[in-house]
Amino acid sequence: MSTKEFLFSGFGGQGILFAGKFIAYKGLMEGKQVSWLPSYGPEMRGGTASCGIIVSDGQVGSPIVARPDILVAMNLPSLDRYEQSVKPGGMIFYDSSLIERPLTRTDVKAFAVPATRLAGENGFPTLGNMILVGKILAAIGEFDEAGVDAALAKVISAKRADMLEINRKALLLGANY
Repeated sequence: MSTKEFLFSGFGGQGILFAGKFIAYKGLMEGKQVSWLPSYGPEMRGGTASCGIIVSDGQVGSPIVARPDILVAMNLPSLDRYEQSVKPGGMIFYDSSLIERPLTRTDVKAFAVPATRLAGENGFPTLGNMILVGKILAAIGEFDEAGVDAALAKVISAKRADMLEINRKALLLGANY
């Protein structure tokens, strides 16, 4: 049985919960069992936000992600807080536009992606989160355009349909980084 536990973390307003919801819906579209547990500070924008996602072939017993296989840190406080919680052999994806320090761990795979900078340079300044998601999916061998499109169709509402193609471009940019 295959199970992957993800933890996304950053400031409110960076799309942490949206990115987690995308991963959850992608798992659902593939017939997996999924748990999505958001957490955010009372001030939302600018406060802390995190999201635990579990995607499994079997039942998910608890939604709590204490030892993630994959950590996404979109800011330094998130990396400082969660770096040590990643399972040995796990992966840490971080926004190197906002985090300048190297990882302290040597038993994990590190992916430094200048997501915020790339998003700004490519005309979608608020989609650094999706650039990182694209990189994750490519790194774990689960980036397929049909699955990506199906998940995007679920997480982007009809009234925001204009964001569908832009999010797709951000995911592709990350996958090819």
